[in-house]
Amino acid sequence: MPDHPHPTRRHRYLIIGAGPSGLQLSYYLQQTGSDYLTIERAPAPAEFFRHFPRHRRLISLNKTHTTSDDPEIKLRWDWNSLLHEPADLPFPHYSHDYFPHADDMVRYLTDFHHHHKLNIQFDTPAHHIDRTPHGFTVHTDHHTIHAQCLIVATGWGHPHIPDIPGIEHATGYETMSTDPTHYTNHRVLILGKGNSAFETASALLGHAAMIHLASPRPLRLAWNTKHPGDVRGHHGAVLDSYQFKTLHSVLDCVIDDIRPLDNRYQVHLTYTHADNETAVMEYDTVLRCTGFTMDTTPFTPHTRPHLAPNRRMPATTPDWQSTNIDGLYFAGTIAQDHDFKRASSAFIDGFRYNLRTLTHLLRERYDNQPLPHTHHQPDPDTLTTLILDRVNWSSALWTQFEYLSDAIVIDPDKPARHYQDLPENHIRQRFQHHPYYYTISLRWGRDPHPDVFHIRRHPQPDRAAESAFIHPVIRRYHGPNLTDELHLLEDLLAEWRRPDRHITPLHTWLTTHLT
Repeated sequence: MPDHPHPTRRHRYLIIGAGPSGLQLSYYLQQTGSDYLTIERAPAPAEFFRHFPRHRRLISLNKTHTTSDDPEIKLRWDWNSLLHEPADLPFPHYSHDYFPHADDMVRYLTDFHHHHKLNIQFDTPAHHIDRTPHGFTVHTDHHTIHAQCLIVATGWGHPHIPDIPGIEHATGYETMSTDPTHYTNHRVLILGKGNSAFETASALLGHAAMIHLASPRPLRLAWNTKHPGDVRGHHGAVLDSYQFKTLHSVLDCVIDDIRPLDNRYQVHLTYTHADNETAVMEYDTVLRCTGFTMDTTPFTPHTRPHLAPNRRMPATTPDWQSTNIDGLYFAGTIAQDHDFKRASSAFIDGFRYNLRTLTHLLRERYDNQPLPHTHHQPDPDTLTTLILDRVNWSSALWTQFEYLSDAIVIDPDKPARHYQDLPENHIRQRFQHHPYYYTISLRWGRDPHPDVFHIRRHPQPDRAAESAFIHPVIRRYHGPNLTDELHLLEDLLAEWRRPDRHITPLHTWLTTHLT
């Protein structure tokens, strides 16, 4: 009997993946009345969070008690809610824990899908993705889907497995036992020094005889880097144990070889910062906690996207489009090429804003809808008020510091145009042929400090560029060139409205350039 071809469906936008990024983008496209379909290989949303993190506590903050009742301000410390209006389904309705349980995230995302009646087809894996002259063709078990624009929101697809001889003897984070008694009196080597490695080490502290965490590069602590994906302070007990000589250690080394030896493993290593010193260690258990990587297997060879230098995520343009496949976009945690290890695009609290902006950019390209903006008089009084209102209120600029910016475009004899929440590299690309434009963002002071808890401050407006805490930065561009920059003084409560420290310096600076 001949095979029957699958039924064909056509949509302008096809989203692959119904995790938090797929749900967020589906919501935005649905709100605009766009022709979209989302497909998901699992039978329900939030498949990743049904399995990870393995010890079930998220590292995304859930600060439910704040000093403000403004929903926009509260989002600065609610790292788990998806954006929606009215905001009648916030994540804090599901948990009051500062570090929530992953099962609460599953319940939240499932309810978000049902509450907004999103157009998602489950149990529909994308087996084959191909580029066509008119867009993309995606083959599934049920349909052949044609789409003009394809957005991949699949999250991480596979564990990242380092190229180490004998790595097959390590047990992966995705399959290891999470019962700490399983490791009682074991010597444990954990490959990796990220949050999954420290999450695992923290769970084993009261049971393992010795825990070593190993990777070639030094440990990155979030309180030093300001990046929420680096090792967080609540894993401090592991670092205490290291410094208090308990035999638990954090090693900077290259793992040269893992060999089975009777009921143990013999591990050959070379220390990174010790004049090439080598060692041979024995462990009862080797655990691989080295993160994840994108799955590119569904793409045909001529549709496969180029990858970023770390080979784990796609290389993208400033508008989250593939660098080599026109019309192929990426959403969510895999779309962090441009702010990797800086802002929060790897997390819900960051990419929810990216996706709001991506929706505007997609609608501009495919639906001929102008990029939203407002008009203002280009005078110092008006723009000082506009800028200070934005930095004091926006949760997007707060969360996506040093990445998303507002733009104010100045053209001769025309009102100023104000655009919100665009990547700064996209702003420079988009407005490079305009005479002058300004970017408004929030930034950390990046001067090195030996002790981030002991920093000498200089609270004078003319020394605002030395601020260590997050603070507003306004930049002036002429074409592609940065011509001037103003820092406004940091403030403990993130309230930048003092006449002497914020209003007058900004007004004076704008007056210099606008008159």
